[in-house]
Amino acid sequence: MTNKKRIGTVGLGLMGSSIATCILAAGHDVTSLVKDLSQADEAKARILGFLEQLHEEEILTQSPQEVLKRHIITDDVSLFREHEVVIESITENIEEKKKVYQRLETVLSPTAIIGSNTSAIPVTVLQSGLQHPERVLGIHWAEPAHITRFMEVICGNESDLKYAYEIVALAESWGKEPSLLKKDIRGFITNRIMYAMLREAFYLVENGYATVEDVDRSLRNDLGYWITFAGPFRFMDLTGIPAYLTVMKDLFPELSNTAQVPSLMEEVVASGAKGVSNAKGFYPYTSQSAEHWEKQFVEFSYDIRKLAKKYSSTSSEDKNDAY
Repeated sequence: MTNKKRIGTVGLGLMGSSIATCILAAGHDVTSLVKDLSQADEAKARILGFLEQLHEEEILTQSPQEVLKRHIITDDVSLFREHEVVIESITENIEEKKKVYQRLETVLSPTAIIGSNTSAIPVTVLQSGLQHPERVLGIHWAEPAHITRFMEVICGNESDLKYAYEIVALAESWGKEPSLLKKDIRGFITNRIMYAMLREAFYLVENGYATVEDVDRSLRNDLGYWITFAGPFRFMDLTGIPAYLTVMKDLFPELSNTAQVPSLMEEVVASGAKGVSNAKGFYPYTSQSAEHWEKQFVEFSYDIRKLAKKYSSTSSEDKNDAY
C-alpha cells in the first residue's frame, strides 16, 4: 500500500481513464467520481489495459491487478472529503465543469486544489462564482496521458501561485515535464501554436500549393525530426538565430491570418468523419488499417517517451531558472 496522498479524479472517459492510470502508476491511491456507476466495469477494464501496457514497457514494476486495487470508482462526492487534489476531466463544457466544482466545494477543504483538464477554456472563466477560486488551476494533459511527459499547469486571474507550484512538483513525481503558465490565455501554449500551424496547413492545401500528404510528409521529416529534442527557441539557438530574423521579415506578411474555420475542415466534419475512431478522415481507411494506425500510435508514444526522457530539454542549470 502506498504512503502517497490519495488523488481524486472526475470523469472516466478515455482521457479520464488515462489520467487515472498515470496517477495510479505513480503510486497514489485514486478515487474517481463518475455520473453513472454502470460504466465502472468498462472504465476498470480500460485502465487495466493501460496498466498492462505500462507493465509490458517496464514503466510499471508492480502487478497491474495489484495497482488496480488502489482505485475506487464512486458516484458519491463525499468520498473526496479528505482529498488534497482533485482533477476534473469531463466534456469541454463550461457549465458542466462549473457544476462539478460547485459540488466539490461542498466537501473539499478550502485549500484543496481543483484542477481542470481543459485544453482551451480560460481558467479565469472556470473560477468565476466559486467560493475559493484561488485554488482552481488548469492542468492540461496530452493523450495518451499515461504515456506522454507533457503537462501544462495554468493559472487563472485569481489563482494562488503556491498551488501551481504544488501541482508542478506533483506532476514531476508522476514522470511529467510540466510547463507553468502564470497568466491565463485561451489555448495555453501548445494549442495556440498547433492551431496556428493547422491554419497554415489548411491554407496550403485549400489554395493548391500542396496536398494533405505532402504537408504531412514535410512536417514529419522536418518539424518531426527536431521538435522532441529541442522546441523552437532551443532549435534557433542550435541552428543560428540571425537567419530566423531575416526569414520572419520576409515570411510573416505572407502567412495566413484568417479568422475563418477552413472550408475543408467543415466539409470533412460534415461528411461524418471522426478519424481512425470511425475509419473516416483526411485519409481513407479500412477498419483494419484504422486499427493498425491506432496501434502504431500507441507504440510510437512509448518510443518517443523514451527518446524525450533520454534527451531531456531541461538541464540542471536551466531548471534553476525555469519558474
